[in-house]
Amino acid sequence: MMDSGRAADERFMALALMLGRRGLGRTWPNPAVGAVVVRDDGAGPVVVGRGWTQPGGRPHAETQALERAGAAARGATLYVTLEPCSHRGGTPPCVDAIVDAGIARVVSALVDPNPQVAGAGHWRLAEQGVTVEVGVGAEAARRAHAGHLRRMRDGRPHMVLKLAVSADGKAGLSGRRPAAITGEPVRARVHQMRAMSDAVLTGIGTALADDPLLTCRLPGMADRSPVRVGLDGKLRLPPDGRLVASASTTPLWVVTWEAAPQECAQALEARGVQVLRIASSGGGLDLITALRLLAERGITRTMIEAGPILCAAFLRSDLVDETVLFRSPNPVGAAGIDALEGLTLQALTQSPRLKSIGREPIGNDTVEFFERP
Repeated sequence: MMDSGRAADERFMALALMLGRRGLGRTWPNPAVGAVVVRDDGAGPVVVGRGWTQPGGRPHAETQALERAGAAARGATLYVTLEPCSHRGGTPPCVDAIVDAGIARVVSALVDPNPQVAGAGHWRLAEQGVTVEVGVGAEAARRAHAGHLRRMRDGRPHMVLKLAVSADGKAGLSGRRPAAITGEPVRARVHQMRAMSDAVLTGIGTALADDPLLTCRLPGMADRSPVRVGLDGKLRLPPDGRLVASASTTPLWVVTWEAAPQECAQALEARGVQVLRIASSGGGLDLITALRLLAERGITRTMIEAGPILCAAFLRSDLVDETVLFRSPNPVGAAGIDALEGLTLQALTQSPRLKSIGREPIGNDTVEFFERP
């Protein structure tokens, strides 16, 4: 008889969540789901199938796990980190595959807020005689699927702000000159964060000052680079910069004003850049309009790697859902510029909108994590 104890359910859901995280940054516009098939023939529960959402969003995790389980799925339990789909999209409904495989019980972490699902997957399974239990691992699943949930509920991506600051709260040198704030372990972590994001967003100020690539350059992970998004109202992005030069191999989207010069847009598009136009607001790009445009194009989770002006603008607009704050033990000194233009660092660390959920050492530096309560 299948072990249905809460401890066992939590253990197998934790495994499904770990598997699902393999797909972060690679499955958009679909969520990165994990699934595990477990059966017990009397000697204790055994994992007979594992799956996670594949690049591009399909095949889905459930069908991957069922395929690996084969005939062993009949009478087994399926653990899945998000409600199985009940509609036909790019693939047939996962609920049909679950029923056809003979799964007896489904343990699902969350109801999918996608209006095409929204409880219908659980309902259809129950109608077919499958036992359905919802809510195991829900808190961890909400974090894992934050991008999908935010896009479905708020029509924008989940925004993760990355900041690196010195001991005296500085992010660079005067004149917008870059400075090495943190050490190599932090740089490796940032590349890992990029690999787990659908997109990384920066502003024209950072693009001009730093000439960044914004790719994932960890060994063997070049294909995990996110879409690069630049906010550039006047299309000042230089065609000979590293962002544009790499647009043919790593996607680059530039969000600009409707009235931005057409000749500049054509020069960028000739190099493989996608130029996306939106209306201006108060002399600048409207951030929420830009984010909704990204969501419409399938982006669910975006990392902000920008300068003090744009980072402060996102905070002021209440568009930061998580912050990863890297702190160096070394000061920059009076020649440095503040990490947030016009704001103290306490505007982030003591914000009622963001709660510290932990910190840890990383090399000689530290990292602290914040998220919406």
